[in-house]
Amino acid sequence: MEKINEYLSVAIDKAVFFAPRLIGGAVALWIGFKLIQKFTSIMDTGFKKAGFSDTIRPFLISIVNVILKVALLMAIATILGADLTGLVAIIAAAGFAIGMALQGSLGNFASGILILSLKPYKVGDWVSVDDKFGKVEEIGIFSTIVVTPGHKTLIIPNAKITDGVVTNYSNKGMIRLELEVTMPYDEDFPKVKEIIRKALDPIDKILKEPDTDIGIVAFDSHSIKINVLPYTKPDDYWEVTYLSYKSIKRAFSENGIRVAYSEGVEMGAIGK
Repeated sequence: MEKINEYLSVAIDKAVFFAPRLIGGAVALWIGFKLIQKFTSIMDTGFKKAGFSDTIRPFLISIVNVILKVALLMAIATILGADLTGLVAIIAAAGFAIGMALQGSLGNFASGILILSLKPYKVGDWVSVDDKFGKVEEIGIFSTIVVTPGHKTLIIPNAKITDGVVTNYSNKGMIRLELEVTMPYDEDFPKVKEIIRKALDPIDKILKEPDTDIGIVAFDSHSIKINVLPYTKPDDYWEVTYLSYKSIKRAFSENGIRVAYSEGVEMGAIGK
């Protein structure tokens, strides 16, 4: 009975000692969860007003939510008298090891946050990244998926995008085609220029503004190179390219414009 009384006395002492802390911890936990819920709700509203995408907003809020809840649980454990020194050291060491192992992935993650926040491009835009051209199909946290006109799927790490030059062809709502044709030296350029312009007029997907630029860009050993620079919408890039070359070829044929062949060298007159 003495032992039982002794154990009972110790239990009562411990209960008296820990009961207020347990009650306080429970109340703090309940209030803390409510405050975290309110805070993340305010964050969500702020992110929406700031224009954060639907992809990154839930992700950031979930990270903040987890961090705050872990911090709350650690604070309550401290209130209850737990010694967290060893646990904090273990968490720090584990975090360092994971960070070193995932160094490349963390770089892609940080770049993904920047891309989703700053929005240099969006899904559906035509872009050129590292000499790769295509339409953005998906923007993820770690990579961006681009589909080329040949229906090849490119998975580009986000760090590679933020470290390089990205050309967004859809940002202005138009794109300039860079077509190249040739004319013989003995032909008149004003005549050829007018033929090209009339050949492009029926193509309704070529924008009227800005106007199409047509000019001599180089002289080679057999012919004169001409740049033809019409504007179109990004989604019509390849269709207008093919139609333009087809129409120019037909116009050259109908107007007797010759082309030079590379076999042999022949001296001739030069036109205006």
